[in-house]
Amino acid sequence: MNKEFSINLLDLVLSLATAIDLVSNVVADHHKRVAYIALNLGEELGLGHDELETLVLAGSLHDIGALSLKERIDTLEFELANSKGHAELGYRFLRQFPLLKDIADIVRYHHTYWEDGKGAKVDGNDVPAGCHLIHLADRISVSIEPKRHVLIQAQDIYQKIRENAGKMFVPEYVEAFEKLSTREYFWMDAASPSIELALRRRISSSPTKLSLDEMDNLAKVFTRIVDFKSTFTSTHSSGVAATAEALARIVGFSDLECKLMRIAGHLHDLGKLAVPAEILEKPSALSEEEFSVIRGHTFYTQQVLQSMGDLGPITEWASAHHKRLDGSGYPSHEEMEDLSLGARIISVADVFTALAEDRPYRKGMERDQALEVLQEMADTAVLDGTVVSQLRRNFDEINDARIAAQKVAKQEYNEMVASLNLS
Repeated sequence: MNKEFSINLLDLVLSLATAIDLVSNVVADHHKRVAYIALNLGEELGLGHDELETLVLAGSLHDIGALSLKERIDTLEFELANSKGHAELGYRFLRQFPLLKDIADIVRYHHTYWEDGKGAKVDGNDVPAGCHLIHLADRISVSIEPKRHVLIQAQDIYQKIRENAGKMFVPEYVEAFEKLSTREYFWMDAASPSIELALRRRISSSPTKLSLDEMDNLAKVFTRIVDFKSTFTSTHSSGVAATAEALARIVGFSDLECKLMRIAGHLHDLGKLAVPAEILEKPSALSEEEFSVIRGHTFYTQQVLQSMGDLGPITEWASAHHKRLDGSGYPSHEEMEDLSLGARIISVADVFTALAEDRPYRKGMERDQALEVLQEMADTAVLDGTVVSQLRRNFDEINDARIAAQKVAKQEYNEMVASLNLS
């Protein structure tokens, strides 16, 4: 089963950064701003292209372990009371994929104080130099007040950083920042709403080839990042992936197509990076505004996946899981004939998995109740009746696959929570 994917890591990471920072206007473009500042610091220090690219990627994902909106906003404080939790979680997410390992090591210690050299090690582990560069870039970024013109603030921000040289920051890096702080273009780009364009003018990345198994592994990494935002969604994508793969096999998809379907299931909720955990955890009905945020996630799933390059049918299947045959779904409103069989399968898999799961506002449904809801949706041309019929006829096989996959995911989630003492 030979299948390769050509992935541009920079495009992917910047697209992820966009989604992550959509959780609130308060953190808009924060990740890309940190990446841009770190890039400039690295250039000032004479780092090579590969080191600069790693800095940009790490800066673009440094707070990926901050799962709730409150946690994201807390990271904007210049001196954090508790910074280790989200950094360690981000590290554990990213280290699972070999291409992201160097980035993971930087993310893990990106809030480490220099402490006159003591910060070169943490718990006996060497702290990569990039950690201290990202830490400095991060603190410069949070010091920029969005409601004031950035050039008015420049000198005050530099003075604030200089006062913490040696304590919080590596003095050599602060010296590099001193030179940067005198350049208007640096500040104007850093505060610009077009920060991504400023980044792309200065750094580029070559495509990376991923095998089918590597792509599957990357998809599982993203599943954990998205689903672990809430105990109620901690196994959802794993369940959708297993259900969709089983359905695809039953209706006659090839081995390759079944594996692509599993990957699409793992990636289908990628756009929920833009949804605050507080909404996912809400135990009561969502407000109109909150539901609008939820509805937007399929659009962002499509945006992120398209940024990765040509993924074949994966992007279409994953992005279509809320499309409906009667045109009532979102983010677009295609009629029945426009939806591929793969899209119909993943829609059924998503609804079935959601019905079977516990949610903040209800317990998971038993077999007969779930099948009744699915059949009603098929009868009203919301879901594909043929796919629903296959699920009904092969219920035990499909449900067993879902349960097994979600059991593994739940164990991983529980181990993560216990090891980090998360609530």
